[in-house]
Amino acid sequence: MINVVLTGLLTGLALIVAIGAQNAYVLRQGIRGEHVLPIVLACLLSDAVAITAGVAGFGVVLERWPGVLPVAQVLGGVYLIAFGLHAALRAWRPEALEAASGERLSRRRAVLMALALTWLNPHFYLDAVLMLGTVANSFEDDRWWFLLGSLLASTTWFFALGYGARLLRGLFARPSAWRVLDSAVAVVMGSLGVGLLLH
Repeated sequence: MINVVLTGLLTGLALIVAIGAQNAYVLRQGIRGEHVLPIVLACLLSDAVAITAGVAGFGVVLERWPGVLPVAQVLGGVYLIAFGLHAALRAWRPEALEAASGERLSRRRAVLMALALTWLNPHFYLDAVLMLGTVANSFEDDRWWFLLGSLLASTTWFFALGYGARLLRGLFARPSAWRVLDSAVAVVMGSLGVGLLLH
C-alpha cells in the first residue's frame, strides 16, 4: 500500500513539476501575492476531477475490455520514456522562468485564467486522465492508493509553488535549478516507462 501511494506521489510530481504555462502562472501569482488560495484550489480541484475520472473511467473500460490494459501499458510506457527524454533535453538546455511581470488581475479573472491554462491544455488530459489512469490501473485493486498518492503530489506542489513562490523566485530564476528538476523528472519518468513496458 505504501509503495503504491509513493509511486502515485512520484508519478504525479514528475508529471506536474515540468515547467509550463500553468506552473509559470501559479508561480507568478505567488510571487505577486495575488489571489493565491483560489488559484491553488482551482488547480487542485481540476487535478482531482481529472485524475479521479482517469482512474475510475479507465477501470470501467478495463472491466469490459481487459485486453485494453496491455496495449495501454505499452503506449503509456513509450509515452513516459518520451516524456523523460524530453525532460532530459530541457535539462541539457535549461531556461529561467520569468514570472514577476504582468498586470494585476481581479480574483474572478485570475481563477478563470488558472482554469483556462489547465483545461485548455491537451497535455492535461493526456497526463491526468490517460497517463495516470493507465499507471493506476496497473495496480488493479490498489489503484485508489495510487490516486491518493497522485492527489498528494498535486496538493504538495501547488501549495508549495503558490505560497513558497517568494522564496523560490531567486532559485527558479536560475537555469541550473530547472536543470536539476528536469533531470530528476527524466529519471523518474524513464524508470516508470520501463517498468510499465516490463510489467
